Amino acid sequence: MLSATAEHAVRAVLLLARHNGAKALSADAIAAELGAPRNYLAKTLNALAKAGVVHSARGAAGGFTLAISPEKLTLARIINPFDDHARTPACLLRNRPCDSQNACAVHGRWNAIVGHAAARFEQTTIAELLMEAGPAGGYTPAAAMTVDVAVPVYQVAMLRA
Repeated sequence: MLSATAEHAVRAVLLLARHNGAKALSADAIAAELGAPRNYLAKTLNALAKAGVVHSARGAAGGFTLAISPEKLTLARIINPFDDHARTPACLLRNRPCDSQNACAVHGRWNAIVGHAAARFEQTTIAELLMEAGPAGGYTPAAAMTVDVAVPVYQVAMLRA
């Protein structure tokens, strides 16, 4: 359900969070770690900076760092610049607009699916995903972060694919 760009954005943010802000990471370093094209990822990171998700700095010590703590940074905040799950989808059965006044046979069911995914993206933080990754994730949560979070396996699997 995520575009390739939104998925790369989430992966980049997870990498930055695992790095714990020790130093800024360049777009080249992030692209190499993720196996993504450098120019493509640089545009994605710049869109995240414009959205206030990451900070960017130029120069020898420049690069990208998180602008929001992993405990407060939701998946929705990361993917919204790239995927708008709140928009009314085009009709899946006909070549015309589809809304509640002019619904097709699958409109209600499809909106429920999209709405459920959007709600999960709003409820899931980067810290929660990294807690699922365990010690290999390289993330140490803030002292106030609780460990009893439930993240559906399909969300973690989407990000690892």
